[in-house]
Amino acid sequence: MRILLADDQAIVLSALRALLDLEMGMEVVGEATDAEALLAQMRILHPDLLLLDWTLPGLGAMGSVAALRQVHPALQIIVISGLPEARHSALDAGADAFFSKVEPPERLLAAIDGCERAAHV
Repeated sequence: MRILLADDQAIVLSALRALLDLEMGMEVVGEATDAEALLAQMRILHPDLLLLDWTLPGLGAMGSVAALRQVHPALQIIVISGLPEARHSALDAGADAFFSKVEPPERLLAAIDGCERAAHV
């Protein structure tokens, strides 16, 4: 699974990359720190999955998940956030899954696995 990371915090990007680099069948193909870079990366890289920071700079201006789906309709999107209360908003906006940054990494891996299985149905 080709994964694109989008978060404005370097430490989060590093932690996500370190976690995913250990997993078989998962390849981090790129990173973005704002919405403009995210759109450019999506057009070039055509990832299978996006790990998207809910508060990524510039994301609100482009309409969030709906706008990303227009660029890449088959893209699976897992919203990540340090605010667990953002879960409902993210899922209502069309995210395939939600991961709180305070949850254990195993929960993120399970969400990724769920998205991967859903994509192959």
